Amino acid sequence: MSHHEDKEDLNTKTEHLVEIDEESLVLASDLLPEQLPIIPLRPRPAFPAILIPLNINGADKVDVIRHAANSSTQTVGLVLVKNVDNKDELDNLHQIGVAGKIVKVLNDDENSIQVLVNCLERFSIEELHVTEHGLFAKVEYHLEKNLSLANRQELKAYSMAIISTLKELVQINPLYSEEIKMFLGRSSMDDPGRLADFAANLTSADGQELQQVLATLDVRQRIEQVLVLLKKELEVSRLQSKISKQIEKNISEHQRQFFLKEQLKTIKKELGLEKEGKTSEIEKFQKRLKNLTLNDEGQKAVDEEIEKLQLIEPTSPEYNVSRNYLDWLTILPWGKYTKDSYDIAKAKRALDRDHFGLDDVKERILEFIAVGKLKGEISGSILCLVGPPGTGKTSIGKSVAAALNRNFFRFSLGGMRDEAEIKGHRRTYIGAMPGKFIQAMKQAGSANPVLMLDEIDKIGASFQGDPASALLEVLDPEQNNSFRDHYLDVPFDLSNVLFIATANQLDTIPAPLLDRMEIIRLSGYIMAEKVEIARRYLIPKALKNHGLTKKHVTIRKEALETIVDSYAREAGVRGLENRIKKIMRKSAMKFAADRVEKISVRKKNLEEYLGKPVFTQDELFKNVAGVVTGLAWTSMGGVTLQIECTAMSSKNKGFKQTGQLGKVMVESSEIAYSYVMGHLDKYGIADDFFDSHFIHLHVPAGATPKDGPSAGVTMTTALLSMISGTPVQNKLGMTGELTLTGQVLPIGGLKEKTIAARRSGLKTLIFPEGNRKDFEELPDHLKEGLEVHFAKTYRDVYNVAFPH
Repeated sequence: MSHHEDKEDLNTKTEHLVEIDEESLVLASDLLPEQLPIIPLRPRPAFPAILIPLNINGADKVDVIRHAANSSTQTVGLVLVKNVDNKDELDNLHQIGVAGKIVKVLNDDENSIQVLVNCLERFSIEELHVTEHGLFAKVEYHLEKNLSLANRQELKAYSMAIISTLKELVQINPLYSEEIKMFLGRSSMDDPGRLADFAANLTSADGQELQQVLATLDVRQRIEQVLVLLKKELEVSRLQSKISKQIEKNISEHQRQFFLKEQLKTIKKELGLEKEGKTSEIEKFQKRLKNLTLNDEGQKAVDEEIEKLQLIEPTSPEYNVSRNYLDWLTILPWGKYTKDSYDIAKAKRALDRDHFGLDDVKERILEFIAVGKLKGEISGSILCLVGPPGTGKTSIGKSVAAALNRNFFRFSLGGMRDEAEIKGHRRTYIGAMPGKFIQAMKQAGSANPVLMLDEIDKIGASFQGDPASALLEVLDPEQNNSFRDHYLDVPFDLSNVLFIATANQLDTIPAPLLDRMEIIRLSGYIMAEKVEIARRYLIPKALKNHGLTKKHVTIRKEALETIVDSYAREAGVRGLENRIKKIMRKSAMKFAADRVEKISVRKKNLEEYLGKPVFTQDELFKNVAGVVTGLAWTSMGGVTLQIECTAMSSKNKGFKQTGQLGKVMVESSEIAYSYVMGHLDKYGIADDFFDSHFIHLHVPAGATPKDGPSAGVTMTTALLSMISGTPVQNKLGMTGELTLTGQVLPIGGLKEKTIAARRSGLKTLIFPEGNRKDFEELPDHLKEGLEVHFAKTYRDVYNVAFPH
């Protein structure tokens, strides 16, 4: 049966009901049952005199509909739920609903059913109960009286306003006209209640707002509410229409511009004023190739790709892939070299101008230039500068490039976790790019630049690969003459590149990678070097950066020495630079406040700018029994450690260590404890001391992790000093690994430890005999003023520490 036939059938039934009402005087309430099966509605309510389709899901609700359809009245109650998300329907129903008669069952499946329902009258729920057939309610009907407009001018005015608004809606959205025709076929415009219900159902208002309309039994109040909703609907429709017209206008404008551009392009092409995009791209690549000298494989790849590009349409996705590949192949500096400078004197001046000290590095660069002068060319090499932060590792790269007259490019390897960042992505991936080294060659613009690889000791590893392993090919002089990036997939010569890597420590660099690099250590600076660096570089730079000149601020030499000794004892100069910046900031504040006279920073007024000293001499040398100064090496440079021991009377002997000691350092302390306990008689101490004492060894600062074997002799000396009650000699520092038999083994980082000793004011040092050659190689200015003893066994250490 068609929808039109449904409507005619329903009209016939409605008319028949009216005839029964007029002829037999039977009340409509008698035709509607007092008990109704209830169907909860979401998200909108139903309104009287509206024919609606219902799609019911769920076995329990389908059972209710089937039971109602098979009943004599075929009537169900349709009630909106209060909360859509609440599944408890018994307490979640509104009080007012609509009774509806099932006109036709359209589709009946096992767990779903579709029915056509003719909504009749409002009702209010008086009592709810659950039966075997579902939710039922005892209801009271609110019949709509057929009000005439003859004597109700106000209702007539409201009705006319609603009709007027509906006409405007139809003009904006013609879809509304179909629904109005359906309503007029079943109801009259002279019935204000039915008109209000129909108009409310027509809007897209919220379900709860519509429920308020349904629950309003007074026709005047209801029609007033509906008019407000209709006005809102009209505004929304107008806005929607405006947005649609704006979008259509923009699309039309874009289409017009597109057609005009295409016509202009065609005209220019016909007149020979402009070439096709693809042709100009190919000419650009060919022009680049004239200045390049590609290897055979690279030239073949370029020729094949250009031929391929000529056959591809610009609209094809493959076109951009091919064009980008050619762009990279032709923009790299194939065979382009800068002319190297072989002037050793000029290179030395350039290095000395920018850096104070660093003699090892400067000497290696000058040797590099000397070899190139004899060979007639400077081949590539891989240097690795290792040292604490702030010692000038990164900045020296630019100076080396300037000395060699080469282009310079720097990038950091720190935190790199993806192998593709080194060797590139394959072109099959979307957004593929070459690796860092090919990108660096593009930026450098020559095939023999100086490439600085910062933080090579901080490369990571992840599921995406190991970048450190990918570096093996790049940093191998025997392989990097044909480095094959995954993106380019042709060999590129990196053998003429001078690689300078920087690191704070070597422990985290894989051994195969470390083996490919020449290690140059930067051990840090002593006070004299720091003062000179501050005077030559840091102070002028700070003055310039803070808008000051020498006429405004001067820092005396004794003030600089105090800054180094009491505020900035680290191996590098960053801490010193930060203190100088602080002085400049405070000086700038004074000049900004209209000061005119020059500021002279001296030792006596230094606290005015920097506050109280961070380090004091008393901190370093506690000349008491059980406290000994050791020398240690960290990634931040050399440092001094205070090792303390104390003994507590106890029935049981024992030994405890604190200070965040690493595993190796704990083992060193246990060796020292065992050695002292086994040789007490040799040092004039009673054999039973440990039987009645518990020993505690501590290494300040407690929050700083420490590890390594070189504190063995220091711990042994601290134990003997504590047991004998005799302090070691003043301003003494020592380092060395101890064995159970009393042998003193050599240690690493001797230069850093010597610098730390000088920085801390130590005068007497004890080193292992195996480090004598390392000490003799140190510059004279480091050794000057130090009394150094070399020990083969611990007895040699004891004789120096406790002179008789």
